[in-house]
Amino acid sequence: MGKGTPVSDLTETEAAQELARLAEEIARANRAYHTQDAPEIADAEYDALKRRNAGIEARFPDLVRADSPSDQIGAPVGEAFAKVAHSVRMMSLANAFEAEDIREFNRTIRRYLGMDDDAPGVAYTAEPKIDGLSLSLRYEGGALVQAATRGDGETGENVTANARTIADIPQRLDGAPDVLEVRGEVYMSHADFAALNERQAERGGKTFANPRNAAAGSLRQLDAGITAGRPLRFFAYAWGEVSAPLADTQMKAIARLGRLGFQTNPLTRRCEGIEAMLAHYAEIEAQRATLGYDIDGVVYKVDDLGLQRRLGYRSTTPRWAIAHKFPAELAWTRLEKIEIQVGRTGALSPVARLTPVTVGGVVVSNATLHNEDYIAGRDARGEEIRGGKDIREGDWVQVFRAGDVIPKVADVDLSKRPEGAAPYRFPTECPECGSDAVREEGDAVRRCTGGLICPAQAVEKLKHFVSRAAFDIEGLGARQIEMFYHDDLLPIREPADIFTLKARDAKNVAKLKNREGYGEKSAKNLFDAIDEKRKIPLNRLIFALGIRHVGEVASADLARHFGSWDRLVAGIDAAGPAARRHLAADAAAAQERRQAASEGRRAAIAATKAAIWAEDPPIAPEARAAWDDLVGIDGIGATVAVSLVTAFQQKAERASIDRLASELEVQDMAPRAAEGSPVAGKTVVFTGTLERMTRAEAKARAEALGARVSGSVSAKTDLLVAGPGAGSKAKKAAELGVETLDEDGWLALIGAP
Repeated sequence: MGKGTPVSDLTETEAAQELARLAEEIARANRAYHTQDAPEIADAEYDALKRRNAGIEARFPDLVRADSPSDQIGAPVGEAFAKVAHSVRMMSLANAFEAEDIREFNRTIRRYLGMDDDAPGVAYTAEPKIDGLSLSLRYEGGALVQAATRGDGETGENVTANARTIADIPQRLDGAPDVLEVRGEVYMSHADFAALNERQAERGGKTFANPRNAAAGSLRQLDAGITAGRPLRFFAYAWGEVSAPLADTQMKAIARLGRLGFQTNPLTRRCEGIEAMLAHYAEIEAQRATLGYDIDGVVYKVDDLGLQRRLGYRSTTPRWAIAHKFPAELAWTRLEKIEIQVGRTGALSPVARLTPVTVGGVVVSNATLHNEDYIAGRDARGEEIRGGKDIREGDWVQVFRAGDVIPKVADVDLSKRPEGAAPYRFPTECPECGSDAVREEGDAVRRCTGGLICPAQAVEKLKHFVSRAAFDIEGLGARQIEMFYHDDLLPIREPADIFTLKARDAKNVAKLKNREGYGEKSAKNLFDAIDEKRKIPLNRLIFALGIRHVGEVASADLARHFGSWDRLVAGIDAAGPAARRHLAADAAAAQERRQAASEGRRAAIAATKAAIWAEDPPIAPEARAAWDDLVGIDGIGATVAVSLVTAFQQKAERASIDRLASELEVQDMAPRAAEGSPVAGKTVVFTGTLERMTRAEAKARAEALGARVSGSVSAKTDLLVAGPGAGSKAKKAAELGVETLDEDGWLALIGAP
């Protein structure tokens, strides 16, 4: 699979596979960190997971999953406390790691707001990012009435009794709005943490791994008396629901919280411009070791609250804030062995097995080697990396942790290379099934050609099918899939086999209940869990099929467009002839491109593609219309469309899909709707220059009102919004009789000021 491959080198298939794995790893880390107060990985490694996930989603927006970590905050609340629904969602923050990331953050904000290059700069606040536990405090009439953890952002745990024991949290406020929800971080100082662990050890009690764990575990005690005996502190830095504004800027609002009696961080500064922000980051980083409490970065926020409201939110993060994290670390160790893993798409991925070494507080024993070029000391263009030094078994290697899902081998110390160490020979046969492993032109990855006969590919496809964002069958995870795949009596070799398992068990004298790991109750529970998933939403079924290039976002887009399984299948089948013609045109164009010696060949390439499309026999109008409809879906381009058609028209794969569908009740998917919206369920296309808002704002507003935003005009387009400079889209809309509005007409339609 692609877990060791740089984001820039991932194919869409590898990216989809990576995102599935990342979703599972990050969800597990979230549960350990937020719900169990027992993190399994260090913050830097968690940040690396999130950063790689975000990087893949940015490069492949069509693959964003329904359970994307980018769309999730925290973890589900535990069962020990009553649940509290947050009146205003508690968001997380996007992360940055380099100064250039912060400059791009600023540029993105200016673009979103439509600010000219010569317009005055945006002011920001900068404050330390406290490494503690997020807490929301609700005051009504000046009295503290409720305290809740962040939980999953929507729902938290009621820890009111415990919060009342923290000295930094006022019980009453004078001069506050009638309703005020103050948000901040519960933490423990280094000195208090050391003293607590010393007392715990003397009593024979549990000691804590770090101050954050200690703070979280103390706040989430069922006995508030225990919490009262723990030295917890609280910094206020934000707010949720308020009945009246605190101020007109972030800085003034924080100052007001301080006057109300809350502790606010004294290192919070208002910064005019990027260089001032980066200078304050450096100042805070320099003081990090002497602050007396843990921080893991600096948070920047747009200071003007009016601009904050205009910028709004993404699914889980505000557009107007970002966390600038501190850098990760390096370490040297021995590379003991290079192993090859085979992924769902047949990709052969090399993994370094290392002598365990601690990097940034985490013990590392595996690292990615990306691909065969990286091992050989070359990049994707064939140019030298690491000074051309190759990587060999037995080498002394530098391990780097930041920005990648697993650590990577960054360098080699040739002075410590063992005598006789041989260059690594990348396999040309699949280590799982012995089939040829080929590397296509332009691909950085070598792939097994075994397909369904390769157990590694088949098992990985089944694991994807039962993954959290797909069928998510309780009791049927990766370990069980491995077991059933290799089972001779009740095998699961394709998805449909899952739903025939109960019937086959009923006919089988060697019952599941009699096998190791199962009893009568556990077998029944599994069969019941499978039956519960016979009814499945259309978008989850599409994603579960594991079709190359079809991620969760693309699956949802397809489901909303077609609405039902039957219409989806009919649309894909109808587009088949045009898809094959598109493939032929692309192949011919690729050949022309390889022969091209200059930019002047562009016309020849375009002509070659046009000639293929015009060949006899001509594409039937209904096939061309189906193809145009498919590729016209916003977010569904030709690559995804061809992949869909290819999967559905391969005889063996189509038979497998049909067997699966016959076992299911596929739920139709209605388009997004917004109550009272005049554009709910309609397909809208924007073209030309918008003058009163940016294109990003217009698209976000339309989608929030329940509209589908498409990138092209077709017979299914309901409305074209055309600004100055509208060209071919406006012409096509006129030919098709599509209603067209200018920007003022659009704003009037949606009731915008």
